Amino acid sequence: MAVAHDLEQARAELTVINPAPFNAEAPAEALTGEITPTELHYVRSNFAVPEHEGALEVGGAVEHPITLTLDDLRALPAVERAVTLECAGNGRLEMRPLPTGEPWGDYAVSTARWTGALLHQVLEQAQPAPGGVEVLFRGADHGRYHLQPILPETNREDLRFERALPLTHAADPEAEILIAYEMNGQPLTADHGAPFRMIVPHWYAVASVKWLQRIEVLTEPYSGEFQTGHYIYQWPDRPHEPVALMRVRARITDPAPGSVIAAGTCTVRGKAWSGSGPVTRVEVSLTGEGEWHPAQLEQPKGPYQWQDWSFEWDAADVGRHTLRARATDTAGNVQPEISPWNRLGYGNNAIEVSYVDVT
Repeated sequence: MAVAHDLEQARAELTVINPAPFNAEAPAEALTGEITPTELHYVRSNFAVPEHEGALEVGGAVEHPITLTLDDLRALPAVERAVTLECAGNGRLEMRPLPTGEPWGDYAVSTARWTGALLHQVLEQAQPAPGGVEVLFRGADHGRYHLQPILPETNREDLRFERALPLTHAADPEAEILIAYEMNGQPLTADHGAPFRMIVPHWYAVASVKWLQRIEVLTEPYSGEFQTGHYIYQWPDRPHEPVALMRVRARITDPAPGSVIAAGTCTVRGKAWSGSGPVTRVEVSLTGEGEWHPAQLEQPKGPYQWQDWSFEWDAADVGRHTLRARATDTAGNVQPEISPWNRLGYGNNAIEVSYVDVT
């Protein structure tokens, strides 16, 4: 009963999308600060919060299989990183025709400070065999899958959450992939993957497996419901692609959509992020097809977190006004007017339209 009460308390500030399994968006105010408080961080789950024995197995194609406890992970050098996590389905409700999947609005994104051990150091202890090509991460969460499986061999009645990364990326020290056991300076909560979870910077959060139970080095590419079934861009006119890096995106956080503001100078503020490196430019448009004006973009406070931007708007004319923001990242990716449609509704980074009434 105590666990149920703690979960209820932790979820009180969120906007529930699905109560079982629990999925919830962050409130709008969660995007105003540099770091999202734990109780305001969005939650994405495919199954109910599982039981976890507190052990992490590392095996498969390795020279030295090992089993680690939370204390073992804490004994390794601790690394803290602020990382923006975004659900791959964030913004699904804005796509037309409406794709299948959880009806996410625009607030399945948050930034927290994660502390943990570096994955590459754990892999070094196990010593992957020369034939290793991918690393599979298995969560303790499992059960009946509430969505329609895509792969015909999927056992819908007892499915487990598993995802894989290329071994070259998982073992890369520069990738700084964490096995995290703390969030914002406190032990992980149940909804966020206690006792430990993956944190994969730059990637959509599906890669950051929660309730981590086993790491397995594979000699063949992995095929599974959450790897080659769901979390795939199923394009209508070209080959399918896996969901990987977060797409460049800007969000207006102030003034809030539908606000009524007094005529005069208004500071428009927001966040911008990308999985392909820092955002290098944010622009604001005050009409549907007019000029784009450069915003003031702050330098990144870290390599894996969103950036603040602002724009001074002379809101002198009474009436309704539209506001749009678009971001460009260091790789040259620019937010599109319309995000390419895909059947499962992933990666929607279309320019968002907001409006305010000036009185």
